[in-house]
Amino acid sequence: MIKIHRQTFGKGKPIVLVHGWAMHSGIWKGFAKQLAQNYQVTCVDLPGHGRSEKIDSFTLERISDALVNAVSEESSCWLGWSLGATVVLDIAKRFPDRVNLLVLMAGNPSFTQTEQWPGMNVGLLDAFADKLNEDCQATLIRFLSLQVNSLPDYKTLLRTVKSAVQECDTPDNETLQGGMDILKNADLRPVLSGTSVPVSVILGSRDTLVPVAAGQSMQELAPKITLNIIDKAGHVPFLSHPQDVLAIISRFMDQQCT
Repeated sequence: MIKIHRQTFGKGKPIVLVHGWAMHSGIWKGFAKQLAQNYQVTCVDLPGHGRSEKIDSFTLERISDALVNAVSEESSCWLGWSLGATVVLDIAKRFPDRVNLLVLMAGNPSFTQTEQWPGMNVGLLDAFADKLNEDCQATLIRFLSLQVNSLPDYKTLLRTVKSAVQECDTPDNETLQGGMDILKNADLRPVLSGTSVPVSVILGSRDTLVPVAAGQSMQELAPKITLNIIDKAGHVPFLSHPQDVLAIISRFMDQQCT
C-alpha cells in the first residue's frame, strides 16, 4: 500500500482537506487548525507531493484509491481545493459510502474552457506543461503568482504560499505533468450533476483560474448545490479570506449534519 502523509487535528465531525496542484498539505497550516476548533480535520498530501510516496501513474483512480485507504473508514466531508476539488469529486464517484458532504473550493468539475463551459484557457495550461520541462521552479512560481494575482495583499499572500510550498521538495516532473493532464482532460460534471451528496462550492470573485461563471454553470447543472462567492478573493480564499471560508463551511456542516 502506498504511504500517504496525513495529519489530524481536533475532534468532531470529520473533514478531509485535499490540496491543489504542485502543493502539499502544509498550505493549509493555520486554516486547518482554525477549522479544527470545531471539527476533526485531516490533511493529506497527494501521492508524490509533500511527504507522500509517489505512485507510478498519477491518475484520478490511483489517487482516489490511495487517499481513501489512508484515512479513517468513517464517512466524511471531503474538501478539495483546485485540483483537489477534482479529486474529491472522483472519490465521491468511486467511494460513495465514504463521502457524506463535498466542499469544492476554487474548483471546477471541467477545468478547461470550452464554448459550452467556462474555465481556464487550455492554451495557458499547455504553456505551463511545456515550461515545466524547461524550468520547473520558475513555472511553479508563475503558477503561484496567478493564484493570488489581482488581490490587494498580493505580495504578502505570495510570500505565504511560497513559504508553505518550499517546506517540501517540489513534486517530480512526471507527477506534475500527470496533474496537468487531469486538469486538462478530466470531466467530473456527470458526477456533480448525479450525486446525492450535499455540495458546497466556494469561489473567489477575482479568481483568474476558476471564473465565477463556472459556479453559475455548476448551479445550472446541479441546482441543489450551495454556491458561495467571496468578494475580492482569488484562487486561495482560505488564505486571503479565512474567516469567510470558515463561516461558509461551518454553516454548511451544521445545516447538513444535524
